[in-house]
Parts: sequence; C-alpha cells; structure tokens
Amino acid sequence: MTALTAKLTEPAPPPPPDAGAAKRRGVELALLAGAVLISVLGHLYVGLAADGRTSRTPAAAPYAAGLGGAALLAHLAVRLRAPYADPLLLPIAVLLNGLGLVLIQRLDLATPGAPGAGDQLRWSALGVVLFVLVLFLLRDHRTLQRYAYLSVAAALTLMLLPVFFPAVNGAHIWIRFAGLSFQPGELAKILLALFFAAYLAANRTALALTGRRLFWKLRLLPGRVLGPILAIWLLSVGVLVLERDLGTSLLFFGLFVIMLFTATGRIGWIAIGLLLAALGAYAVGTLEPHVHSRVQDWMNPFASIERGEGPGQLAQSLFAFAAGGLLGAGLGHGQSFLIGFAAKSDFVLATAGEELGLVGLTAILLLYGLLVSRGFRAGLALRDPFGRLLATGLASIVALQVFVIAGGVTGLIPLTGMAMPFLAQGGSSVVTNWIIVALLIRLSDSARRPRPGPDPGPDPGPGPGAGEAAA
Repeated sequence: MTALTAKLTEPAPPPPPDAGAAKRRGVELALLAGAVLISVLGHLYVGLAADGRTSRTPAAAPYAAGLGGAALLAHLAVRLRAPYADPLLLPIAVLLNGLGLVLIQRLDLATPGAPGAGDQLRWSALGVVLFVLVLFLLRDHRTLQRYAYLSVAAALTLMLLPVFFPAVNGAHIWIRFAGLSFQPGELAKILLALFFAAYLAANRTALALTGRRLFWKLRLLPGRVLGPILAIWLLSVGVLVLERDLGTSLLFFGLFVIMLFTATGRIGWIAIGLLLAALGAYAVGTLEPHVHSRVQDWMNPFASIERGEGPGQLAQSLFAFAAGGLLGAGLGHGQSFLIGFAAKSDFVLATAGEELGLVGLTAILLLYGLLVSRGFRAGLALRDPFGRLLATGLASIVALQVFVIAGGVTGLIPLTGMAMPFLAQGGSSVVTNWIIVALLIRLSDSARRPRPGPDPGPDPGPGPGAGEAAA
C-alpha cells in the first residue's frame, strides 16, 4: 500500500520533446511561384482585354521581375529567420498584393489621368523591405511586451497628428507633406494591439478571478484593472471620432472587445460590446453630419437616381456587383471605374466583383479568411499569454477591416472609407499589412518551433546494489 501511495504521489515524468512541424519552406516557395504567376498573367490579360495587345500593359517584364524579386527576398528572410513559420502566410500576402496591383493597373487604363499602380508597386516594395527588417530585428516576440506603454504613447501621437492637417473628403485622417500623403492611423492599430496584448497578459489573473458578479457569467472588473485600458481605448476612439474616421473607430472598438473576451473568456463582453457599438453608431450617425450623410446613402442608395442626379458611389458599386454575375465580365471589361475617385481605394472590391464575378470574389474572401485563420491558429499554439493575445489581435485587425470594407461596398453596413488590406490603393495601408504579416510569421515560427527536451543531467553511474542485481 505504501509503495502504491508513493507511486501515485510522485511527480509525473516530463513530456517528451515536441517533434514540431516540418519547416515546409519548399511548399512555401512553390506557392509563392504560383502566386507570382497568377499576378503576372492577370497583369498581361489586362492589356490584352483593353485593345487585344499585351503591349498596352506597360512594363510587364519589370512588373514580373519586381514582384518575383520581392517574393523571393521575403521567402529568403523567412527561410533564414523564421524557418518553422506557417508556409501559407507569405504566399497569401503576395497573391493578394499582386491581385491588388492587377486591379489598380486595370483601373489606371480606364482613368489615364490618375495613375496609381506605379506608386502602389513602390509602396509594396517598401512593405516587403520592412517585412524583412521585422524578421531580422525581432528574434523573439516576447521582447515587444516591454514596450507596451511606449507603443500606446506612439499610437496616440500618430492618431493626433492628422488633426493639424486639412481634412480630405471630410475626414482628418491624412498627413500631406511635400507631395506625399500618409495615414498614421494604419500604424497606430498595430501599436494599440501590442499594448492591449501586453496589458491584458500582465493582468490576466485579475481579469479572470476578480470583480463583482452582475448577472449570468458577467463580472464587473475592478477599476484598477480595467481603468487604464478602458481609458486608452476611450481616448483613441474619441480622437478618431473627432477626425471623423468612423471605420478605424469601429475597428478599434471591435479589437478592444475581441481581445478583452480572449483574455477573460467571458462571453458577456461580446454582448456588451455589441450593445455599446449599436448605441455609439446611432449617436454618431444622428449627430455627426458627415456620418449621417453616409447612413442616409446606406439606407437609400438609389435616392440620387430618384432625384435625377445620377447614381452615387454606393449605387454604382451595387450595379457593378450585379453586372458581374457568377463568373464576371472578365478583367478589363467592366465599368466599375464609373464609381469615381474611390474606385481604386474604398471600392476596389467592386471591380473584383464585376470582372471576376461571384466565384472570383469568393476566392478573394476565402484568401482573407485563410490568412486570418492561420493567425488564430498560431495564437492557439503559442505557450505564452502575450503571444496568444498578440496573434489574436493582429488576425482580428485583418478580419475586422475586411468585414467593415466588404460590408460597406455591398450595402450591408454604412460606408466607412477604409482600405481593403493589400487589395486597395494606399501606401500606408499596404506597408502596415506587410508588417502585420511579418509579426504573424514571427509568432507562427515560435508556435511551430520544436520544444527542447528536458536536460537529463550528468550520468549518475551505477547505483548501490547494482552489482548484486546484475549477479
């Protein structure tokens, strides 16, 4: 009996070393070759559809070389610095970026006075360079946890800067200087996700175990725990409302609720978040004239046609989706350029819907869904709370942004004026999304890397009585 009790109470043996996932860099390289090939063929087809000659598409060879070289550079960085990373993340980013360049080039041919593909390609190259720098400089994602308060200070500073610059299309979200424009709120969302992850990870015990029960499974968290993060969130959303940046405000709100739910595991926060979002949207949509006009357009997108003023942007977008049908009109054969100045940014998804059809649009949305799911998967596999929360936050940024934009251009929710990740024209957007992919690759490398086995220690040699036992 004594021997049995000792056996039951002795500590369990350490787990065996984790074999880990295969590196699968060859799979990544093959997928990258396919992504570049699809993008180059689309680039050539745009010129062929325009006037029957691929020569109409300018600089096809430099385009192919540039996109292929950027993909190869990113692949080499992953192979050297994150060999165990998920092999799907980088090819998805390259394919979405390449498709975005194809769609922007197609719209450039219809609007020759406002070219955008060249600038987008240069911004994409800068994004890849920053992608490589993140992988080389950030060896362990846990070092970012030390800079939580520095990151939130930088985020608030970036969000405040556009207030001092003239409004563009009714919103103070751009900084224009010396002919260049930049949207600092794009970088701010990464910094806020980092702060939320670091703060919630450091206070996860208090978030999970303290607080006064209100009803069902919802607890009112103590002010000393919830106060700082709530104040930061309210301040950031207040700045964005002041700047009339409704889309980013909605994104930050969703990010805050998702990460709080992930840290606490209490579904009541989702219900409270939806209620507060509905109340806030009603208040802003009623009191703010710029947002109110967008709500009116959403409720009746054909009002301008009824007044004899012609279709507005949302109506043109709905016409484009309807004209696309199941298989689409084909690249270069649509009329989505009639949407106007936002055809290459806010409404680029309408071009994809009209010229690639429901099948092509579904494929693009599935690519986004796969990118987000692999980010969540990396978070689930990580062993540290900060890494899990950071991966969840970064993947949620992409998911929320796709939902807000796709919902706006299809009439599901009011328009918000954000840029579709990788697909839409926007230098700050594409650079930020490349940084997000770099961080997700770093996190997935940490999640998939084999764990070292326990140190067996020095060989103690034959124990006492070994000779008798051998005899």
